[in-house]
Amino acid sequence: MFSFAFVLSSLAGLSTLLGCIFIFFPIKNKDNMIVFALSFASGVMLTVSIIDLIPSSIHSIQSTFYLIPSILIGCISIVIGILLSIFIDEKLPKHQDSLKRVGLFSMVAIILHNIPEGIATYLTTNHNTRLGITLAIAIALHNIPEGITISIPIYFSTKSRFKAFFYTLLSGLSEPLGALLAGLFLQNIMTDTIMGILYGIIAGIMIHISIYELLPNAYHHHKPRRLFTAFLLGASIMLFSHGI
Repeated sequence: MFSFAFVLSSLAGLSTLLGCIFIFFPIKNKDNMIVFALSFASGVMLTVSIIDLIPSSIHSIQSTFYLIPSILIGCISIVIGILLSIFIDEKLPKHQDSLKRVGLFSMVAIILHNIPEGIATYLTTNHNTRLGITLAIAIALHNIPEGITISIPIYFSTKSRFKAFFYTLLSGLSEPLGALLAGLFLQNIMTDTIMGILYGIIAGIMIHISIYELLPNAYHHHKPRRLFTAFLLGASIMLFSHGI
């Protein structure tokens, strides 16, 4: 069962690489693609945070605390995530290309997001195989737009398909890493409360990246209609994948 749960988590994680497909086709209008990718990514991250991570955080913390304390702990976790994201932002080189900063920032956020997903997929599959498969399919679907979030900014900032593919691969590998950690160390010590706090912190990081990095960089290209359309498309796709 360990091998099947691990393979399932790995396949879900590596679906992130499907988001690289756009970098292998000629792109006529660079600005349009950048605005689309950044706005789309913002819609993806904000939606994941609001409909998935924050409710999961509060629900998991409720395994130990009543509702009101659970909400408070969840909110504190989100604030910690935002502050952590600000700290990381301050430590990144200021001379670095803004698109590259966005791509690297997105990669860090998605890695932090994927590790708990890998843990959850592994533990769920070991407990209920059918439910684990369903969860892995849903995760795979929403990992594809996350791959776009990383690959497009990295590609346009470095002009390197290899770097875009490599950084996207790193984020995808974080999911089987989570499964490996669960199988070797965490399945007996990881509590719902700890997972809930982690979800809140990750939500805070994603919210900060979406509002402070992705949308402002997209807005600089002065294409508000494309920005709004891509944002809604990203949000809609995540809503669809979450409902499966």
